[in-house]
Amino acid sequence: MTAVLEHEKNAPERAQKASPLRRLGANWTLVLAIAVVATALLWAALPHLFVSYDPLLPDPANKLRPPSGEHWFGTDQLGRDLYTRVVYGARASLLGSAVAVGVGVLVGSLLGALAGWFAGFTDSALMRVIDVVLAIPGFLLAITIVVLLGFGVLQAGIAVGLTTSATFARLIRSEVLKARTSTYVEAAITSGASTLDILRRHVLPNSIAPTVSLITVQFGIAIIWIASLSFLGLGAQPPEPEWGRLVSDGRNYIATRGWLTLWPGLTVVAVVLATNHIAHHITRRQP
Repeated sequence: MTAVLEHEKNAPERAQKASPLRRLGANWTLVLAIAVVATALLWAALPHLFVSYDPLLPDPANKLRPPSGEHWFGTDQLGRDLYTRVVYGARASLLGSAVAVGVGVLVGSLLGALAGWFAGFTDSALMRVIDVVLAIPGFLLAITIVVLLGFGVLQAGIAVGLTTSATFARLIRSEVLKARTSTYVEAAITSGASTLDILRRHVLPNSIAPTVSLITVQFGIAIIWIASLSFLGLGAQPPEPEWGRLVSDGRNYIATRGWLTLWPGLTVVAVVLATNHIAHHITRRQP
């Protein structure tokens, strides 16, 4: 009995001593999620290493072929290898999502920092604008912005980023309000540092850290929105491959050639679920 109690008593200590690789291997779902995201990033960065076909060159002799050893995901209505187009489509999808998250973090951090630091009228005015933005259905607002900016993946990314910036602004504002009363900020004010230096060196770096999990979640959401805008014809334009665009191209054949929408759709689902799982893990690890 004593041995059993001693074993249970030392369990936390043994867990702490376990190697990081062993702890990572125990959480196999996290490993799988990281592998899925890493694969998508490699597709976007080095697509030629994964495929041997041209994603844009039609091949009428092989159009609408089912999945096979030669064409893993089958071919589309123009005879192009679907797996190749899914791999090359990762670049447009992930680039648009990265632009969306970057714009959202940049604009949201600026608005949130100004509102949280200056407070008073500035805080009230900016928060009312953000409340109005949050009251409008996000995807509808993104459609409106991309129509004004013009069609394309970059424009879609900017539109999605501006739409989601309100979420980042509210989070950054709350963190800046906490940082204003911290000891290190008070010391910086006492030393005579300018407002810009205090925000740049002390407030924003400490306020951005809690948004890491939100950035990961928003990246997954951005993938869905970019794909949806491309599906509607507002994002990637033919013949550029993009996951939502590929689903749109295959919808006329969904009853007879289901693979044309199945594989691009499953790719979006897999990457979004993976990013959400990583975000959930990051949230649990935060104090």
